Amino acid sequence: MTVTLTDLDRRLINRLQDDLPLVPHPFASLAEELGLSEEAIVDRIRQLRDDGLLTRFGPFFDAEALGGAFCLCAMCVPEDRFEDVLTKVNAHAEVAHNYERDHELNMWFVLATEERGDIMRTAKDIEHDTGLEVLLFPKKREFFVGFRVDA
Repeated sequence: MTVTLTDLDRRLINRLQDDLPLVPHPFASLAEELGLSEEAIVDRIRQLRDDGLLTRFGPFFDAEALGGAFCLCAMCVPEDRFEDVLTKVNAHAEVAHNYERDHELNMWFVLATEERGDIMRTAKDIEHDTGLEVLLFPKKREFFVGFRVDA
């Protein structure tokens, strides 16, 4: 299915990348800025997500600054078990996002936990649930890479 972005979609996507106002009704504020209703903004964001044009919409939190931890993880999943393992991995609330890669390590995901010790516990739980090893790639140094797409 081919989806064409309207001028409004482009303005909305560009604006969503620039932070939402920290107010009780951020979509109402955004709607006023773009000359739409709050309901129209929410519906359009939902449609863009459902169409696959927005793959993730939500805040990013610095888990470590909040006292928690995060870790990049990878697994070597047999192709015939990929969907089953994906479901089991994603069933853990600590899994922030999950990606399939064309590589021996074909499943990559991020664990985000409230406490540092929960990273290892969650990885072990995933190993128990799947019967597969979870490789941990903890952050050694942090880089901020700003990424913005001009729709």
